[in-house]
Amino acid sequence: MKTIIEPFRIKSVEPIYFTTKEERKKILAKADYNPFCIPAKDVLIDLLTDSGTSAMSSSQWAGIMLGDESYAGSSSFFKFEDSVKKITGMQYIIPTHQGRAAEKIIFTILGGKGKYFISNTLFDTTRANIEFSGAEGIDCLCEEGKYPNIPAPFKGNIDIDVLRKIIDEKGAANIPMVIITITNNSGGGQPVSMQNIKDTRRICNEYKIPLFIDACRFAENAYFIKLREKGYSNKSVPEIARELFSYADGCTMSAKKDAFANIGGFLAMNDPDLAVRCRNLLVITEGFTTYGGLAGRDLEAIAVGLQEVMEEPYLQYRIRSIEYLSNKLIAAGVPLMQPAGGHAVYLDAKSFLPHIPVDQYPGQSLVCALYEEGGIRSVEIGSLMFGKYDDKGKLIPSQMELVRLAVPRRVYTQSHIDYVAEVIIEVFNRRNEIKGLQITEEAPLLRHFTVKLKPVQEY
Repeated sequence: MKTIIEPFRIKSVEPIYFTTKEERKKILAKADYNPFCIPAKDVLIDLLTDSGTSAMSSSQWAGIMLGDESYAGSSSFFKFEDSVKKITGMQYIIPTHQGRAAEKIIFTILGGKGKYFISNTLFDTTRANIEFSGAEGIDCLCEEGKYPNIPAPFKGNIDIDVLRKIIDEKGAANIPMVIITITNNSGGGQPVSMQNIKDTRRICNEYKIPLFIDACRFAENAYFIKLREKGYSNKSVPEIARELFSYADGCTMSAKKDAFANIGGFLAMNDPDLAVRCRNLLVITEGFTTYGGLAGRDLEAIAVGLQEVMEEPYLQYRIRSIEYLSNKLIAAGVPLMQPAGGHAVYLDAKSFLPHIPVDQYPGQSLVCALYEEGGIRSVEIGSLMFGKYDDKGKLIPSQMELVRLAVPRRVYTQSHIDYVAEVIIEVFNRRNEIKGLQITEEAPLLRHFTVKLKPVQEY
């Protein structure tokens, strides 16, 4: 196979400022061992998130210049609406300033005490918005998704048998929605199969429960279906995406992922009555129904990006880039989620740092070590992000302790990724030197954004 090259040319660049290891130690301590609190200028390779960090295309920038900033009835909205409808086939398109705003609206309306939302795996803001409404979010990830080091083609699937069991236990009347995250971000960026979505639809029909899709990375998931699922190899990504959405009653999306946009999101659905309720809340919290907290230029950029992301040369490059980093680490013996996900490499911190107990947050310890060694910013997806406390204040750990290195779209070159691999391998070779962390201050919800920590021996 020939080298898979970047399907774009670089037209504009921004500088990276280099720091020394000693400088990074001080920066890390000043940030209370929380990379969210590190100034971006002090980061060499920023893999904290792929959300809003993509490089936009020349067509997107051209669209920005066409942005219609009319308060109501903006022509940019109608381009945006048409782009979303072509992909999803859904009738009612509601713009929001980002994905969590869409989540806030839908869960405020459908949530509340005594309600349950079931998912393959809920991401942090989704779960937080559910819990803020008074409801409870329940994950039922498929069994193969629980073992990072054992490859399987669709480790993001929802467990159909567990789904049925939970519905029977909680009562269908108390479950306003089943929501499938594609790709499964908290589960290692793993894809969901079309068959799994069909099976979920069948159960939702049986119990009369709406099915929604968290569509942040729909194009990456569609491409995995094309590559791995029987019967889809000759179908185009738009065709696969359209079929995927046809099984859902609605979706939420952060356009900061698979639309290459720096801001934006939407709610889409087919229920006219629910759409009216959502739009009424949108007007109170986000803005008028044809801008939803976004500038017209942002709507233009999203409309273009949603079409660009489904181009197969880009998706081939995107998926292969993540696989390239994953393969380099596997060859060095680094434990990680296999196979490679669509947007990130997930290190298995529990296996990487087996000497650090879960209540000393091995994932966060690894995140800090990567920054100290090479200026790489990543994020913990484990017991710091998802851990709870029991009635006695003891930590209820997350099922997995992962560290996500999310690669922004169209931003870094192969040499950047080679550098990332070298840093991770260097940290792996001295892993026994890494110490655990303890929390000194935390918020009640989404604590990982603002948490303060210290190394165990200094606490």
